[in-house]
Amino acid sequence: MDILFMAHSGLRWLILLVAAVAIVKFVLGWLRGGEFKGMDRGLASGFSGLMDLQALLGIVFLVWNGFSGAGFPLYRIEHGVAMILAAVAAHLPARWKNADSKTRFRNSLLAVTGSVLLVIAGLLVLPGGLSR
Repeated sequence: MDILFMAHSGLRWLILLVAAVAIVKFVLGWLRGGEFKGMDRGLASGFSGLMDLQALLGIVFLVWNGFSGAGFPLYRIEHGVAMILAAVAAHLPARWKNADSKTRFRNSLLAVTGSVLLVIAGLLVLPGGLSR
């Protein structure tokens, strides 16, 4: 159980790194009017894939730990709902795959930023908040 929690807790740093790189790349692409290319698609899909893995680990941990005695306190449910919404937001860049590059950069930037904001909101409901 501890290894599952450690994996779920540690993966957040990789997600944060990919999100930071994606946000910088999308801002530069949007402002400079660049072409939305392979690296940009890779950042968007890598971010959403990592968010999916994080959500899967979190759901397994929630269910396993909940039924093994920890229960399902409200803050865990709120955290889970916020993180599922963050994972959904992380997939939004795929909706604009046929749009022009400027629109894709802007919308992908908004989707990743919104997802990160939902993650922060989800962390704030946990005991200890962002210091966990």
